[in-house]
Amino acid sequence: MLRFLTRRVLGAIVILVLITLVTYFMFFVLPSDPAQLACGKNCANKDLVADIHHRMGLDHPIYQQYWDYMRGIFVGRHMPDGQNCPAPCFGYSFANGQPIWPLLSDRYPTTFSLAIGGSAAFLIIGVGLGMLSAWQQGKTFDRVASSISLLGNSVQIYFIGPLAIALFADKLGWFDHGHDPTWSSDPIGSLNGLVLPCLVMSVIFWSNYSRQTRSLMVEQLAEDHIRTARAKGMGSKYVFYRYALRGAAASIITIFGIDLGAVFGGAIITEATFGLHGLGNLAVNAVFSLDLPLEMAVMIFSASAIVIFNILVDAAYALIDPRIRLA
Repeated sequence: MLRFLTRRVLGAIVILVLITLVTYFMFFVLPSDPAQLACGKNCANKDLVADIHHRMGLDHPIYQQYWDYMRGIFVGRHMPDGQNCPAPCFGYSFANGQPIWPLLSDRYPTTFSLAIGGSAAFLIIGVGLGMLSAWQQGKTFDRVASSISLLGNSVQIYFIGPLAIALFADKLGWFDHGHDPTWSSDPIGSLNGLVLPCLVMSVIFWSNYSRQTRSLMVEQLAEDHIRTARAKGMGSKYVFYRYALRGAAASIITIFGIDLGAVFGGAIITEATFGLHGLGNLAVNAVFSLDLPLEMAVMIFSASAIVIFNILVDAAYALIDPRIRLA
């Protein structure tokens, strides 16, 4: 197991390095100049632009800028303008001069809460509905559940979000409209403010997981070892949960690992729909303002989270299927 996880961690490090390299160097292909943007559209003073270049650290070779940036994340660094940036140092925003790490610290709880809450919702609803459909295969419940799943898979967050707010928050008053969580000071209020966004985000995912789980369970129930277990006199429920569900669980976990990037993408769209302030909002602002340090920080932070979650998914997969960790 340790050897298996070591390979996964080393592979994850290589992936993160490649992601940062591509993102960093692609920034310099853009025709816009961050120093010129900071100086203003009508700024024609070349000395002032050069000074801003120096304060932003853009007057060094690209490879040196990249090395200084990555080194600062782990050990901190002294900025070109003389400021000391302690680790983890993602630099200072080109747009407003603020240190980036506090910006990330303020925003990531919202995105992570949406991603984790939405994942829990669509796994519970989707897998549960798929299991019931497989249990009731060919019956009325199965047909109704399949139709609902197909409908849910056809809608988008930005369409059902406003409808859910109007119906469940404004008219019925069942949920809050949604707001940024403050877990340390108001955990109950934070939970109430995320229920509706998490449920809305989960719709497009649990619809897919319902169909996938049903298909996997039906395939498992047709396997020879299932028929053998039943022939030995084992109860239908025992066979269903002990053998069929365990056989389908590995594939469900694999699908979830593949979908992790889409989960974070769904969290970003949900933020925009419900007016939340997470990493998605921060990333959009960074792109429009050509704020390289902020853009890099959000990308590294999000990519690292996805890679870590993938490692955890691989570990869970290896625990379910011992053949994987021996590969």
